[in-house]
Amino acid sequence: MYAIIETGGKQIRVEEGATIFVEKLAANEGDAVVFDKVLLIGGEETKVGAPYVEGAKVNAKVEKQGKGKKITIIKYKPKKGSTRRKQGHRQPYTKVVIESIEA
Repeated sequence: MYAIIETGGKQIRVEEGATIFVEKLAANEGDAVVFDKVLLIGGEETKVGAPYVEGAKVNAKVEKQGKGKKITIIKYKPKKGSTRRKQGHRQPYTKVVIESIEA
C-alpha cells in the first residue's frame, strides 16, 4: 500500500517503513507527526481525493532535524564596478520515517 501526501508545498509518494526528507516541520526528534493531506491511496484498491481523501492519514515519526549541503550563489554583472556578490544557503529539512497508512 502506498499514498501520495502533500507537505511543504510538495507532493511525495510514501510507503510504510520508508524514510523521506521533507521541508522543516515544527517537531522535535522522536515526536509523532500526522500527515492528513492525503491526495491518493494506492494498492489493491485505489482511492483518489478531490482534493484530499476523506478520513485518510499517514502516521510518521521524526527521526532527525538537519540542514542540507551548502550551495553557493554568485551574482556578477560585467562592466558595473563592484557588483560581485557571493552568498551561501543550507536548506533545513526533517527526516521522517513512515509508520502506517490509514485509509
